[in-house]
Amino acid sequence: MAEDAYLYRGVNQLPTMSSVLVSSSKYLNSPKLRDWVARSQLKKGGLDFPGPAEMYELLPILDELRDFDRIEALFHEERRTNPRLDQWIGESFVSNYKLEDMAGLPRESVGGILYAACTAGNYGLQIVPWTQPKTQWQFFNMRAGQTHDFEHILCGGGFNYLGELLPYWMRLASIHRFIENEELVGEINVLSIFGMTRILTRSVLHYPAIWPKVIECIEHGLAIGRQSGPIWMAKMEDIWHLSVPEARAALDIVGAADIESETEGLIYEGKLPYPLPKAAE
Repeated sequence: MAEDAYLYRGVNQLPTMSSVLVSSSKYLNSPKLRDWVARSQLKKGGLDFPGPAEMYELLPILDELRDFDRIEALFHEERRTNPRLDQWIGESFVSNYKLEDMAGLPRESVGGILYAACTAGNYGLQIVPWTQPKTQWQFFNMRAGQTHDFEHILCGGGFNYLGELLPYWMRLASIHRFIENEELVGEINVLSIFGMTRILTRSVLHYPAIWPKVIECIEHGLAIGRQSGPIWMAKMEDIWHLSVPEARAALDIVGAADIESETEGLIYEGKLPYPLPKAAE
């Protein structure tokens, strides 16, 4: 690379006595996170290491990098001027619902749809183990895990990895609308940004035919997050019995539409061949 190239101007490689990588970014300094980002961004979909396992690995990596005392202080600071968030955290409602609790609900209801999807796909509900949170951060993440599957349904994303883009982008477009502290918003969005970008990168690198569907999911997720109330604060247990349109109206969800992404999601996960075989003429 020519050092006088226009795009290379301003580069100043700082000297260091360190024998290992040193950066001003705690994220770049983490060997575990560097490895996770490289693998999750560059790999193909494969049944040997499915998407949920990637996120399971990421959670403790990020926990090692977080300053939990600082996060608690940020929540306290935000709550002093944010009555809606203060009431939500003050109540700290945590549910202990089980899949069987939805078995008798109408099939077209939100709870009935989740029951059918989990039963058919052999999915579990415990994204986050259900224990009583001891901190505000633990409560936030506990409820995020308990509402995630409902966000799929209410935002219109299918139960596949392209469908994940709708709740990801809904939250990324929504959190800062209802929380003013930028540092706190950043901490909250870290997981979503890592989880979401792997889907974008791998779609372009390995499955470019599904990219239009990726864009469609992103656009709808953004639209919902920009126009709707704080879906992530909603008490989903109150709307299980409602139909999806009724639940969206009750929770002030605007701009949602059901996006069909099953085929594209199966391609992304490595469950369908790519490119798909052409239909016989």
